[in-house]
Amino acid sequence: MSSHGETFRCGHALTTDPGEAVRLLTQQLEGPARGPGILYLSGPLVGETGTVVSGLAEMTGITDWVAASGHGVIAGTGEHFDTPAAAAMVLDVGPDDFRLFSGGAETGSALRSDHGEWIERATMPLALTHVNPRHRMAAAAVQGLADDTDSFLIGGIAADGPLHPGQADTAVSGVAFSPVGVRVETALSQGCTPLARAHEITRCEDTVLLELDGRPALDVFLEEIGPELREDLRACAGRIFAALPVPGADDGDYTVRHLVSIDPRNRSVGIAERVAKGDAVLFCRRDQASAVADMYRMTGDLRRRIGESAIRGGIYVSCAGRGPNQFAAPERETDIIARELGAFPMIGFFANGELSRNQIYGYTGVLTLFL
Repeated sequence: MSSHGETFRCGHALTTDPGEAVRLLTQQLEGPARGPGILYLSGPLVGETGTVVSGLAEMTGITDWVAASGHGVIAGTGEHFDTPAAAAMVLDVGPDDFRLFSGGAETGSALRSDHGEWIERATMPLALTHVNPRHRMAAAAVQGLADDTDSFLIGGIAADGPLHPGQADTAVSGVAFSPVGVRVETALSQGCTPLARAHEITRCEDTVLLELDGRPALDVFLEEIGPELREDLRACAGRIFAALPVPGADDGDYTVRHLVSIDPRNRSVGIAERVAKGDAVLFCRRDQASAVADMYRMTGDLRRRIGESAIRGGIYVSCAGRGPNQFAAPERETDIIARELGAFPMIGFFANGELSRNQIYGYTGVLTLFL
């Protein structure tokens, strides 16, 4: 564990002016400068990422920053969704407790090449990873980072704009922490509930499910969604999704993907993911009640795992399809986190996809606590 136990400092600013954002954030981040710093931006501030980072570096004396954009930002219990905002946190960790990274598909191999001894000592770093949604090699970069450095990834796909550090062609960037010096606990909350057991894909074409368990895929789908939705299949949009079990996971984990077609003539169902014969798939329902219940499950699990340890700070990355689209006061995501875990410095953003371990998820929330 780290010998430094200071609570992390965080702040937020609701403004479209980058200079004002720097001023407001600096006031709230005032204190001994250690780092690194994490910055999340939304609205017009996204185009000013470089300006805000440079200003914070100058005013705080902290030179190591990572940044990304969101459809909204999280600061403490505040959820500033679809509005101009900035949220920043300065972590109190030692210089040997973290390493910044940035690049394309080779990011993981480059990090190991430059910091192989550090990675070996860390055993399994925790890598806060921000993904460029426009980069064609983004998925390969995420997988390579996890595989080449044996890291546990958290973070998400940015809404738009540049990542920091990096240039326009950067696929991923972020900061890796060593569990030797930084104690962390992380957990994931799903926003969907499975309708039934998983099925074996016995016939498919690319992204189209033709047969499940030897039966027409649409027949299986119609059995599971219930009579109300069978009468109006258009009502499935935004409610029913496909889910792909995570290989090797022993906790029933799965990644959620949209339905893209229902073809009564061919008795098929199309999903937003390439699949192969022998893969498993299940159907799930997205609603507020199941999402709220799973947030309580996740935070309760974290509370038991951390015991009496004080929380120095937290990062919460939630899907842009959650937030006010799926939660409402007094049971917003941040309300539940505060109710179950108490008050502590926390920032985050609403992403286009969330990272946990080596997977890109959808409709999930990933909470990481620094202890």
